[in-house]
Amino acid sequence: MTQVRRLSPPLALGGAVAIGVMTAVQARINGVLGVEIDNGIAAGLISFSVGLAALAIVIVCLPSARRGVGRLRSGIRDRTIPFWMLLGGACGALTVSTQGITAGVLGVSLFTVGVVAGQTLHGLVLDRIGFGPAGVVAITPGRVAGGAFALAAVGISLSGDVLATAPLWMLLLPFAAGVGIAWQAATNGRLAQRVRSPLAATFMSFIAGTVALLAAAGISIAVRGVPDALPTEPWLYLGGFLGAAYILLGAFIVAHTGVLLMGLGSVLGQLATSVIIDLIWPAAAGPALWQIVGMVIVAVASVVVALPRRRRS
Repeated sequence: MTQVRRLSPPLALGGAVAIGVMTAVQARINGVLGVEIDNGIAAGLISFSVGLAALAIVIVCLPSARRGVGRLRSGIRDRTIPFWMLLGGACGALTVSTQGITAGVLGVSLFTVGVVAGQTLHGLVLDRIGFGPAGVVAITPGRVAGGAFALAAVGISLSGDVLATAPLWMLLLPFAAGVGIAWQAATNGRLAQRVRSPLAATFMSFIAGTVALLAAAGISIAVRGVPDALPTEPWLYLGGFLGAAYILLGAFIVAHTGVLLMGLGSVLGQLATSVIIDLIWPAAAGPALWQIVGMVIVAVASVVVALPRRRRS
């Protein structure tokens, strides 16, 4: 059997940081789209639909991806792929809906730190029980300290006047999205291993997410009515492309990093990018400058202390 070469920790961490950068940019795009049409769930559906269409085009053009989709179809038909492996996209649907509902109001920094809390706590749990494709990942003191630093960043973000300017439910939604992101990364990584194609696993994730968002958007429209007219700015529809890119990258590198370390690297990319976005384009309930600086310093520390150390021979 051919042994898969593992990525070096710095390279794998770089991929995780790139995921965070794309996630932060997507959050602001989907947040603005949600505000423009006054419906965060519909904004999430638009984002997922664009990503699904982009993936379908890529798969048609790549023979290896088509073979992966064929193995996925056979596994579903023969029931050799568990049903829960097909549901990672449902958590992605929660993430983009939360972006559409909260990121345009809270700003990307506050959205990100809420995601950090859920992602960090759930990443520790999933690694400890061996749910991810990397198997059981030892919960070392450094990894625990990394999680603690990440949660400290959340504490900083909630200080000052934030709770007075934003409702608590709006701050809790990103936490739930972070829990879902950790589970989605582990589930998509397992599915990618099973079908030997991260692209096929990402495609399945987008199918599941689109179905979930169709149902949720139908309920939202029935209750609230039809969303406002779609905006004409092309950049507001790029969120789906970014989502497809970072879910694909996550399905590939989670086997090399474990769920927690990928989440911490993603946190670093998200916070650094969200700071830039919020400084250039502040949101109504965004954090103060001192909070942004504190969050970034603590988040960087969380990644540094959690990095695996090379053992001496």
